[in-house]
Amino acid sequence: MRPVTDQVGLDAGTENAFARFGLEGGPGTEEFWTAARAPSSVPADGGGWVTLFLRRGSPASIGFESWSKPVPLVRWKDTDCWYAEVRMPPRLRVTYQFLAADGAYADPFNPVGAGGDRSVVATPDAPPQPHWPAVRTDDVLPLPRTRIRWASERLGGRRTVRVHPAGGGGPVVLLLDGDDWLYLHPATTAFDSAVAAGDMPPVTLVFLPSKDREAEFGCRPELWEAVRDELLPLVAESGVPADCDRLVVAGQSLGGLSAMYAALAFPDLVSRVACQSPSFWWAPGAQDRADLLDGPAGGAVAARLRERPDLSALRIAFDVGEHEQRMLPHCEPVEALTEQAGATVRVSRSASAHDRAGWRHALLRDVAWALAR
Repeated sequence: MRPVTDQVGLDAGTENAFARFGLEGGPGTEEFWTAARAPSSVPADGGGWVTLFLRRGSPASIGFESWSKPVPLVRWKDTDCWYAEVRMPPRLRVTYQFLAADGAYADPFNPVGAGGDRSVVATPDAPPQPHWPAVRTDDVLPLPRTRIRWASERLGGRRTVRVHPAGGGGPVVLLLDGDDWLYLHPATTAFDSAVAAGDMPPVTLVFLPSKDREAEFGCRPELWEAVRDELLPLVAESGVPADCDRLVVAGQSLGGLSAMYAALAFPDLVSRVACQSPSFWWAPGAQDRADLLDGPAGGAVAARLRERPDLSALRIAFDVGEHEQRMLPHCEPVEALTEQAGATVRVSRSASAHDRAGWRHALLRDVAWALAR
């Protein structure tokens, strides 16, 4: 959702070509690789940053999550050093991969990963994300011990729902796209840390995996009927302390759309919401458009809000990435209309594009805010 990044060329005759990034010696030498670290950023002329990416051994391009088209790596002379200098805007945190002929790979020089084949880079001015540990690509993230085998009559099929009592348990926090928060980003560790630091009350995390995001997260009642009538009773019977009467729904992208829909269609069930970059472009048939975002501002949710429902019982936090310029025209009218309908609203912008790595801090902060009395 951003223009293609610019790659800055280097003078191939300069042996200390990467000295401004703190790397000395001839690129491709053993001395160079022993000291190599990346990504590394320096200020760019005119603002923003130039970030160096390195790869050893074979050609590839850098695939960025929702921020830029792939950027090709350039070979240094006839060595095994492949590199790219990429211009980045201020305040950006983004997930990326090396895209090679034989697959996609994490960056072995980057100690911050997201799953086994992705890495995360942040510009030096990106705000910190307290409570989220740096996770290497080969780390195995801790999984909650409690598993619920859910065979849903309304949704069909079987799925495994994990439950984790952070700080001993409390109000239920339903994490949509739960597998991403289990296997790519260590939500259990982050919530435990936030509770221990006093940044949020104890909560019970319920990680809800999706089977068909477009079908389940569209504005349809089946998912939320199943959550109300099937899943929450199973959570209550799981033996984990859980206050199912105080429920926070947290969702991103289509999950954020679904969370907002639940607040509108099931107000007795959902009255606390934290949603990041919600897909408010959605409307019936929108997936058939060549350009998903080329439709009425705010889509079906804005149309429903213009009917002026009473949302005085709703407490909802909206967050969108600063670099999601095409999402803002859909999100901003929904944010305003929700507040006009009487809801208590929080609006923020994260230093990211459409990327879970950039939403992590907002997730913790906004869940805590949604639970505040």
